[in-house]
Amino acid sequence: MRGAGLFLRAGAAYPSRKETTDMRMTRPIVGIIGNMNLINDEYPVHAGGTMNSAAVAQVAGCMPLLIPSDPRFVSVEELLDACHGFLLTGGRPNVHPSEYGEEETEAHGAFDRCRDAITLPLVRACVERGQPFLGICRGFQEVNVALGGTLHPEIRDLPGRMNHRMPPEGTIEEKFALRHRVRFSEGGPFARLFGAAEVMTNSLHGQGIKQPGKRIVIDGWAEDGTPEALFVEGAAGFTLAVQWHPEWNAATDPVSRPLFRAFGEAAARWAVSRQPGTERVRIA
Repeated sequence: MRGAGLFLRAGAAYPSRKETTDMRMTRPIVGIIGNMNLINDEYPVHAGGTMNSAAVAQVAGCMPLLIPSDPRFVSVEELLDACHGFLLTGGRPNVHPSEYGEEETEAHGAFDRCRDAITLPLVRACVERGQPFLGICRGFQEVNVALGGTLHPEIRDLPGRMNHRMPPEGTIEEKFALRHRVRFSEGGPFARLFGAAEVMTNSLHGQGIKQPGKRIVIDGWAEDGTPEALFVEGAAGFTLAVQWHPEWNAATDPVSRPLFRAFGEAAARWAVSRQPGTERVRIA
C-alpha cells in the first residue's frame, strides 16, 4: 500500500483513514551534521542550512535533527542510538589533512577539527552497522577520508580540471545553478536510481578526491574526470555520497528528489529493524 509509513505492532488492525489523519505520524530521525559558525563574527553557533532540513523533512519524509558536531557535547555512540540515518552536509571548513597523512598547507583552507572528530568515526561505524547515511560535498569527502582515502586541496589547480568552486558573485539561484554533467558507471547504483547514465548538477566545492579509500567505489565523474559520486562496496546499508549539492530544490529537482527519497526509505528500514516485534505498514 502506498503513502506515509506507520509503525504498528505485528498483527495490529489497520487504523481507519480518519484515525490515520488524526494521529501524529512517526517519522525516522535523520541527524543533520551541523557546522560551527559565528553570528556577527562573535557568537558561536552550530548551524545547519534550511534547505538540508527541508530536503530531509519534505522529500526524505524524515524528522530532521541538527547535530552539534563536537565531541564535548555528543558521542558517536549516542548519535548511533538516537538517529536512524545521517546527512553528512557540506561546509566551508575542510577535513584536516592530518586525517589522511598529509601536512597542513595554506591551500587546505580552514578546518573544523571538532566535526572531524565526530563524522569520521561516525561514517566508519555506520558502514560497519549498516546504518544509512547520505554524504554531500564535504560529507562526500568525509566518507572517502574515513575509509582511508585522500583529497586534493584545490581541484582547479590540477591540469585539465575546471573550476568547481561556487561563483563568487550572483544570486543564490545563480550560485546553485546547474553547471556540468556527471556521468555514471553503467548499471551502477546511481544510474539505476536516476534512470540515466548522465545528469546535470551544480558545483560548489574546492577540494576533491585524490585517492579513493578502501572499499570506496567512484561511480560518477564530472566532464573533467573529477569524482562526483561514490558508494561503499559491500556495505549493508545506504552509503551513497555526492560531491554536488542535491539539497538545493530537492523537492522539484529530478536528480535530487529520487536521491533523498531513497535515503529516507533506507532510514525507515533501519528504524523498523531497531524495533523488534514491529512492522512497517503503508497507509494509502
